[in-house]
Amino acid sequence: MSQSAIDRRALLAGLAVFAAPGLPLAAAAALEPLEIVTAKGRTTFMVEIADDDRERAQGLMYRRSLAADRGMLFDFKTERSVSFWMRNTYIPLDMIFIRADGRIRSIARNTTPMSDQGVPSGGPVRAVLEIPGGRAAELGVLPGDRVVHRIFPRG
Repeated sequence: MSQSAIDRRALLAGLAVFAAPGLPLAAAAALEPLEIVTAKGRTTFMVEIADDDRERAQGLMYRRSLAADRGMLFDFKTERSVSFWMRNTYIPLDMIFIRADGRIRSIARNTTPMSDQGVPSGGPVRAVLEIPGGRAAELGVLPGDRVVHRIFPRG
């Protein structure tokens, strides 16, 4: 991520918090089902969708907890290499980088809360799924496994 994109993401996150003091950050977020299919079986998560610049910039910042069956799906609409960070993110997350065909490209496990260090996708991805840290290992999620959601083709 370029420095200007990083600066813009931080600014947008700060503005979102300043503009809505007292409101829960996860207030009334719509949830959609998403499945991860592994050699061990299928697991369903209910995910928030971040599909515009503002939502992607905010992400899961400032959350104090995330239920084991919840997550956030960042949809970039087209494939591209991306890099995430954990600034203002208080809980460890697993970041699952997903290609346009719904196959998992890579996984960053138990990312470090509050870190500004970039977490790269390792190649072009359509989306990134963030779930509670450690869940990918618990479920046996591996690169090559499939994510089933409306943004990916059925196959």
